[in-house]
Amino acid sequence: MTLPRHDVVSGLVAELGSFHQLIADFTDEDWARPTRCEAWTVGDMAAHVTGTMADITAGRVDGIDTQEWYDRQIEERRGRSPRQLSSELDEVIKATDDLMGGIDQAAWDGPAPPGVAGTLGAGIESLWCGIYIHREDLLAALERPPARGEGQRAALSYTVDVLTDRGWGPATLALDGVEEISIGSGGARIGGDPLAFVLVATGRADPGILGLDDRVNIYS
Repeated sequence: MTLPRHDVVSGLVAELGSFHQLIADFTDEDWARPTRCEAWTVGDMAAHVTGTMADITAGRVDGIDTQEWYDRQIEERRGRSPRQLSSELDEVIKATDDLMGGIDQAAWDGPAPPGVAGTLGAGIESLWCGIYIHREDLLAALERPPARGEGQRAALSYTVDVLTDRGWGPATLALDGVEEISIGSGGARIGGDPLAFVLVATGRADPGILGLDDRVNIYS
């Protein structure tokens, strides 16, 4: 079930702020490093996050959530330095905050834009999840410790919602430091690190580490 509107709206803006803070200090060497997303450098991933939110806040949603949409965003920002992209993202954060402030509960519970499944609220939670995961991708690329906090909570919530909608399970997530989550009725108990589960469920880690198989990957 999607997290409460206030939590998601404030969490998305805060997550963008954390992403901005991370990339603002990157060097050109950092920018060129590969990430665990095939064919994307650190700079490409930063362009992807910035471009996605720039398009959404400007209403450029034709082709939303397609590879072509994402590829265009990266190509449009090819060659920009960390400082230049950080400056654009600063403006995007302000636009995101303004946009989120205009969404009432009725709109939140209503349908997402064409091309995005589920409610508008679920679509916004997926953005928060995606930005958190991409911040983790950058931290991993630079061999820095992972981040936890509210972004991890949103990513876990979103992945559980997708798995539930797909009929995955049944299973009980008994992950460290979070309340147990039932997917279906009964099934195996899955323990361990919540971030490890999120990375497995988003195709970034071997599902075998949690005794699972590829069906847990929400992007497959």
